Amino acid sequence: MENIHATCVCVDGDGVLIRGRPGAGKSDLALRLIDGGAKLVSDDYTEINNDDGNLMAHAPGTISGLIEVRALGVVRVGAKKYTNIRLIVELTPRDQIERLPERLNETLAGVSVAVLKLDPFDASAPAKVRLAVRATRENLWVEPEMPGRGKTDEGTGDE
Repeated sequence: MENIHATCVCVDGDGVLIRGRPGAGKSDLALRLIDGGAKLVSDDYTEINNDDGNLMAHAPGTISGLIEVRALGVVRVGAKKYTNIRLIVELTPRDQIERLPERLNETLAGVSVAVLKLDPFDASAPAKVRLAVRATRENLWVEPEMPGRGKTDEGTGDE
C-alpha cells in the first residue's frame, strides 16, 4: 500500500486520481465533478495498491468521506469506499498544455494508467474528465495526424 498526494473521485464507475501541487485546484475540480454526479473516494491523500493488475484507491481512515472546500471548510460528503483507477488527471497551467497532445500513460504500483494534463479552472474541465474516462474505457482515443508525428498524409478519400 502506498499513500500519495492526490484526490480521488469515481466518475461513472471509474476512478480518477487528481494530482497537483498544494492549492492547484484538486479539491475544487473534485467538487465540480461530485456536483455532476461523481462520488468522492479521497480528498488530498489517497492510498493505492495493485490488486491483481488493477490499481485500487481508497481514503486513509482519518479522512474518509471528508473534502476541504475553500471558503467553506471541511465538509462530510457521501463517499465511495474504494475504486479502480482508470485515469490520472495532472493539474497543469493552461499555457503548458498542448492543443493536440500525444496520449500519455504512467505506471503506479506496477499498473499503467492513462494521464490527462488539464487546467482545473477551465469551465469545461469536469466535462473533459468525464470524456477522458469514457474514451479510456471504450478505447475512443484517436492519435492526431500532425506534421512531425510520423503519420503519412494519405488524404481523407473525399477528393
